[in-house]
Amino acid sequence: MKSTSAARKILMGSVLKSVFAPALTFALIFLPIYSVTSAYAQQQETDGAPAIWKESAVQFPAPPKKENLLSFPASISKTLDFTIDAKSVTVENDGVVRYTLVITSNTGASNVSYEGIRCSTSEKKLYAFGQADGSWSAAKRDTWDLIFNGGINRQHVTLAKDFFCDGTRVAGKAENIVERIRKKKPLK
Repeated sequence: MKSTSAARKILMGSVLKSVFAPALTFALIFLPIYSVTSAYAQQQETDGAPAIWKESAVQFPAPPKKENLLSFPASISKTLDFTIDAKSVTVENDGVVRYTLVITSNTGASNVSYEGIRCSTSEKKLYAFGQADGSWSAAKRDTWDLIFNGGINRQHVTLAKDFFCDGTRVAGKAENIVERIRKKKPLK
């Protein structure tokens, strides 16, 4: 009887270990992660409402000068040249990279715009259009739009993925971004 009882205890111990060991392992691994995530989420909430992102005030830059324009590849079309004004690139506290974009056709016509890319949400925003006299005309739409990976002109996708954003974070300071574009060294 003693050997049967001892065998039963060993068998029960093995069964308990095989059933509870994975559950215990799961609890030991994921409960601390849940606690940290939960604490972070609570920090981000005020009175049960999620923290609200606030966009920084926008200051339009000086008009772009030809000597400050940095070319980057953004189109399969050979008829357009996409450039960024190096002096206009900023990284603000709100996590938005703002810049002046100049698109020039092979006939010499150009469009100048002041824009922003928000890495955390993969969105873009048009703030203003550059005028011939060097002034800015504010855009009528005041909305953020998702950046889509498609079409002939891919300037926003190229800027976001190759130069501005490391996943959902801004990839460094304005100087780092400008240097990557200048040297044509994308992040990936």
